[in-house]
Amino acid sequence: MKYFIFMSVMMMGVSAAYAHQPVMDMAPRWEDGYGFQIRQERYGSDILMGGDSEIANPLGLERFVSKTWFEGVYTFDRSARVTFKLPYIDQDRVKNVGGVGVKQSNKGIGDIILGLPLKYYRNRGAYTENFGFTPSLRLPTGSSSGDFPISDGSTDLGLSFSYSGESFKYYSLIDAFAWLNTEGAHGMREGNEYGLDINLGYHPYHDNDTNSGAFVMWDVTARYNDDPNDATMTTASGGTRIQTGPLAVLYKDNIMFRTEYKYPLYEKTNNISNSRGHEFNIGVGVTF
Repeated sequence: MKYFIFMSVMMMGVSAAYAHQPVMDMAPRWEDGYGFQIRQERYGSDILMGGDSEIANPLGLERFVSKTWFEGVYTFDRSARVTFKLPYIDQDRVKNVGGVGVKQSNKGIGDIILGLPLKYYRNRGAYTENFGFTPSLRLPTGSSSGDFPISDGSTDLGLSFSYSGESFKYYSLIDAFAWLNTEGAHGMREGNEYGLDINLGYHPYHDNDTNSGAFVMWDVTARYNDDPNDATMTTASGGTRIQTGPLAVLYKDNIMFRTEYKYPLYEKTNNISNSRGHEFNIGVGVTF
């Protein structure tokens, strides 16, 4: 029974790694439960933006990022858990250096994120809802060296407020969060980040005999980033973006497979910068 509970509520996205929590944000929900997931995230483009318009790119400026996340959760009881999220990052870009397009790249372990998700549950017959509050801490375990640093070397604080509701067939979630970024190595300071995620899901199939099934969901992601300071080399510009797209989940017992695509519906950069581009996520999770 606990595995079906796990599968029926954990399907809201983790594409916004900084906001959501493993395993797939909601599981496990039983005392002394724990789980892990591995997730691959890719985004980037060679499209150059000036404000909300695409502009000419004669230097071939581009930015592509691949992150492999290893994430885990331990649940003390239904209302309290601890989590970690650790990425391995492989990134490259072509940057304008003195009017010349210069290739830069880096790879390695990124900054670990520790979270303390706290939830309050209410049952309303066939409908269950919960309210969540999650303080998080990002520690500078990534390298801040090189011409395209993995980390800015700062210790940062995250706060998330969420609401979700579920029945056997439907799932919904609203999650608002902020990351407050401090100054790190070499005077670098990435801008603060503010976000809103909305997930709507449908559970079209479940087989009781094999405890397997499928979910389909639609995700809307909105982000605003303050500008980094002039010393920061990890990113180019702040701005606003809205992404949206589908995700699909297959599960059997305590194992699930998940894939997601997000399209850049709207982007506006504060300065000249590459578009984030299309985003792809694929992952597998397990609970015990």
